[in-house]
Amino acid sequence: RVSWDRLQPPPNLLDRGWKIFEEVDSTNEPLGSNSIQVRVKRGVDVLEEASRMVAQLDLFSRNEELEEIATADLKYLLLPALLGALIMKQTSRDKRLEIVQTARDYFMDFLRRCREYNISQFKLPNPTNANTNLVSMGAQRQAKIERYRQKKLLEARLSDMRRAVDSGQADDEVSRDFYLLNVQRWITVCLEEIESIDQEVEILGKMDVLRQCPVKQPIRPSHHPIKPFILTKDAVQAQVFGAGYPSLPTMTVDDWYEQHRKHGALPDQGIPRKVAAKEDTDVQEMEEEEKEKKAENDDEESLLKARNWDDWKDTHRKGYGNRQNMG
Repeated sequence: RVSWDRLQPPPNLLDRGWKIFEEVDSTNEPLGSNSIQVRVKRGVDVLEEASRMVAQLDLFSRNEELEEIATADLKYLLLPALLGALIMKQTSRDKRLEIVQTARDYFMDFLRRCREYNISQFKLPNPTNANTNLVSMGAQRQAKIERYRQKKLLEARLSDMRRAVDSGQADDEVSRDFYLLNVQRWITVCLEEIESIDQEVEILGKMDVLRQCPVKQPIRPSHHPIKPFILTKDAVQAQVFGAGYPSLPTMTVDDWYEQHRKHGALPDQGIPRKVAAKEDTDVQEMEEEEKEKKAENDDEESLLKARNWDDWKDTHRKGYGNRQNMG
């Protein structure tokens, strides 16, 4: 292995890229703005350059234990995690699938390295588009809740330690704990990001299928435009007076009636004649019944008046009530 003392060390590259990520992650400026995307691109370039230098120096080896890594080198474990997080900040819609897949590769590289050093106990995510069932979904939900709780605890501890590390007053033990806690925090972040990426990749795949197979629009029946016309009482009037507007066709009432009759558009068309006849018969019968009832009522009323008059004559002598001939 080659030490940083023999080559130009890249701590400034890592610190610059890390700082760019924190600024972009906490800004209130729209992520898609040109200034933010320029900074994202600059941060990705800086971290990629640092990653190439770390690879050339063979800084990490599978044959060593975590305790063998120097405290100053621990933070370089974060390079792929920071790279993946910055790449996820890119907003190019045309390259979205490529962006999330590249970020996932960086996250998985970081998680595999952490597993090799046994930094934390966790399960590596399944390959993209792996089938899941209800049991696995329940387990994922529980794991997500636990990761969230752990991340909050780690962030609280890191907040207290950051001031001492940034000021240069932290000793080797505090600095080592600080970087290991950062690695543990990024493990939870990467697991959450991969879960989100897998869901997005599935959605992007479905959208791509829909774009390749556009939905056919229903064919609407064509309607002939309705030509305006003016009704006239008869053909003679149409010939003599016309419509008043040479561009408008004229039509007599008979012509209009005949045209609508052919198309079945008259009010009485479509009604069976038998039904119409039956309805007329029913109406006539009802009218006859009304007349008979009225006649019966009239007869009863006349009979009652006649009986009352006879009774009155029986009890009153002729001329009763006539006071004009009184002496």
